[in-house]
Amino acid sequence: MQILSATSAFPKHYYSQDMLFAALQQYWGDRLAKPEVLRRLHRNVGVDGRFLSLPIDEYPKLTSWGEANDHWIRVALELGHCSVSRALTAAGLSGRELGAFFFTSVTGIASPSIDARLINRMGLSPNIKRVPMFGLGCVAGAAGIARAADYVRAYPDQVAVVLAVELCSLTLQRDDLSMANLISAGLFGDGAAAVMVAGDDCVSTKPQSGPRVLATRSVFYPETEEMMGWDVSEKGFQIVLSPEVPNLIRRQVGDDVDSFLGELGRERGEVGSWVLHTGGPKVLQATASALGLEDGQLSASWDCLRRVGNLSSASVLVVLEDVMKNRRPEPGTLGVLAAMGPGFCSELVALEW
Repeated sequence: MQILSATSAFPKHYYSQDMLFAALQQYWGDRLAKPEVLRRLHRNVGVDGRFLSLPIDEYPKLTSWGEANDHWIRVALELGHCSVSRALTAAGLSGRELGAFFFTSVTGIASPSIDARLINRMGLSPNIKRVPMFGLGCVAGAAGIARAADYVRAYPDQVAVVLAVELCSLTLQRDDLSMANLISAGLFGDGAAAVMVAGDDCVSTKPQSGPRVLATRSVFYPETEEMMGWDVSEKGFQIVLSPEVPNLIRRQVGDDVDSFLGELGRERGEVGSWVLHTGGPKVLQATASALGLEDGQLSASWDCLRRVGNLSSASVLVVLEDVMKNRRPEPGTLGVLAAMGPGFCSELVALEW
């Protein structure tokens, strides 16, 4: 199995972190008991700016979850169309050549799902297999690649597309002044990314193609449901984010990666490329500590976090795009792509560049 391409797409509205802080301070107004806490959080998340689905002055005008979700459908279609089209072009494919479509998002809902609507818009094959996924959150980009790899292992003459669209700004809760919501308001951004995964009978020799997928591993941590996710009400999605997440990462991730690589006859020290989800400074620091990584080994993740914030499921795919375009390892380099998310769980993908 081989990753042929990885491409991203973003809304046209981009704002610096200072502009976003000022808008949120005005948005919450007198209900913010300590505005300096919000300012400190915004400064500490390692983000310079983020893309938003709507112009910044449109958010206070949203009156319901349904209205926000209508915007989610519209923008998800725009970004999804753009990112899939770019991924097809980069891979040298036409849309009719796709055998399966894996779509993931956790920031809005639609039925028919976004993948179905894009099949109509883009003229994809009417026989394409659809796998819409909801609820995986930040882990879903890596999980999507893993499930697409499973698919093309079974159908080695086919290509599958993974599309992640996350419009986190449309989930902002005006009445929620919890620490979790204040952090997420400073950390998460909007964007989409698409990845093409090919079976062994249709791998590419194009120099810009990506790594081979050697193996995948899913890890579920029992009794950790309360650590991350949504509380869903008539007002929409309210963030659940436990401060214990970094501690769980420090306890588990090192052993999980070692066990995964050990079954391949490899060791952590052989890994020369890390493609990790941009969970935020504390998550990246905990991951580096768990894996014994030094300065610079997670630079792609830190840089993507700085440029566009945490994009939930799309984040790890955007990091993959950056590595493929700007930091490509030497041929034969062992790599690991990984993300974590609600469940609580992790997805690991071993790569060979």
